[in-house]
Amino acid sequence: MFRGTYTALVTPFLDDQIDDRAFERLIEFQIENGVEGIVPVGTTGESPTLDHAEHRRVIELAVKVASGRCKVIGGTGSNATDEAISLTGDAEKVGADAALLVAPYYNKPSPEGLFRHFQKIAKSTALPLVLYSIPGRCGIEIAVETVSRLAAACPNIVAIKEAGGNVERVSQLRAALPAEFDILSGDDSLTLPFLSVGAAGVISVASNLIPREVSDMVRAFLAGKNDAARAAHFRWLPLFKDLFVEANPVPVKTALAWSERAGRMTSDVRLPLCELTETSAAKLRTTLQSLRLIP
Repeated sequence: MFRGTYTALVTPFLDDQIDDRAFERLIEFQIENGVEGIVPVGTTGESPTLDHAEHRRVIELAVKVASGRCKVIGGTGSNATDEAISLTGDAEKVGADAALLVAPYYNKPSPEGLFRHFQKIAKSTALPLVLYSIPGRCGIEIAVETVSRLAAACPNIVAIKEAGGNVERVSQLRAALPAEFDILSGDDSLTLPFLSVGAAGVISVASNLIPREVSDMVRAFLAGKNDAARAAHFRWLPLFKDLFVEANPVPVKTALAWSERAGRMTSDVRLPLCELTETSAAKLRTTLQSLRLIP
């Protein structure tokens, strides 16, 4: 169901308000360059600093602009189960194709608590659901055994975004899950290694800036063109790494503002995020120039 490249979209701001026109241009850029889908209001979309009305509006705008030309996976996770149910219901109402559910952060539920959390959300919606395990931000991971239980108990939980940075865990997930349950890389620099042990694609930060290039790399591997995929991986690896020189999405928003590949947008982020340090900005600029993404 979820093979290929899905862009974890930034949410452009202008004067601290959502910049609808820049967001629309970004989505058109993604579709023109062949991504399979877009993911509004995830980590890269600064979901923690969007209020509920903004959250719903961003997903609704993504659905409207995509207009069936690619899949829209709305980020609807929360550390409060009822809030996640509400956000997922909103995504379903505005026409999203699926929802992305991050592991509850801060409150550190047990594996049983995680299972009940996701199970209750799954029972509340007909949408296909993508779990999102990112222990570096959440303080916990969704255990392989919990993912396996959820896959068996909830027919609409159909995939996981794996952002734990561990290829061995992807091997474990692939061995424990049905063949039709998709694993998506959550780290651009690990997409190729993850694909090699059974992942089906990536939810990518870098594809905000280079959607065609990331899509081509993933498609090359899935088509058995391993040498081409490997060459693309090593070409773009410096960018994959330096887009995380500071907390995502500050570097990728900065790169988008500098490059204008996706049309004009600011690099603005909402507090508590702020602009790159001079050292990080210089490092990112050097990488972008070396890859001929900016003059």
